[in-house]
Amino acid sequence: MTMSNKKELSPEQQEELLSILKARFEKNMNRHEGLVWTVIQAKLEANPEKLWSLNEMELTGGEPDVVEYYEKADSYAFYDCSAESPKGRRSVCYDHEALESRKKHKPENSAMEMATTMGIELLTENQFRALQELGDFDLKTSSWVQTPSDIRKLGGALFCDRRFGHVFIYHNGAESYYASRGFRGCLLV
Repeated sequence: MTMSNKKELSPEQQEELLSILKARFEKNMNRHEGLVWTVIQAKLEANPEKLWSLNEMELTGGEPDVVEYYEKADSYAFYDCSAESPKGRRSVCYDHEALESRKKHKPENSAMEMATTMGIELLTENQFRALQELGDFDLKTSSWVQTPSDIRKLGGALFCDRRFGHVFIYHNGAESYYASRGFRGCLLV
């Protein structure tokens, strides 16, 4: 799937996306107990650029859903909640520097560049672990996560998955890419 270039949705697209998000919210109440959809929808409608980003998450297979409310910041966290790493965001290396370092067989994009273009951030290791408390994700795939600068300076990057009932964090060269590795994003609204 291709991401849209225009960073706003038509009223019809907004209505369709809100309908999808509401249905997902209602189907997965265990992810956001105590939160009220009408309040979240009002916040989304007041922030059309966030709706655009959520649509990009949806178009690339992320199945975004609300997973947390941060009272101090008065913001809701949407994570990609697809069972596996979003299909439209796989086969990417970690960042632009890694992409440029490849001499042959370059992937089309990098996780960090795609996330920036979409207006989202890669999950952190802690966010990935928190997501796993809500279900079983990345049982067959893996997802790049934000990598500390000291690891990245040495050419590495981190990714996570869930195997054997446990969450694992690994390292790889940032320039590597695999058909089964993508990235999950977070959007605060």
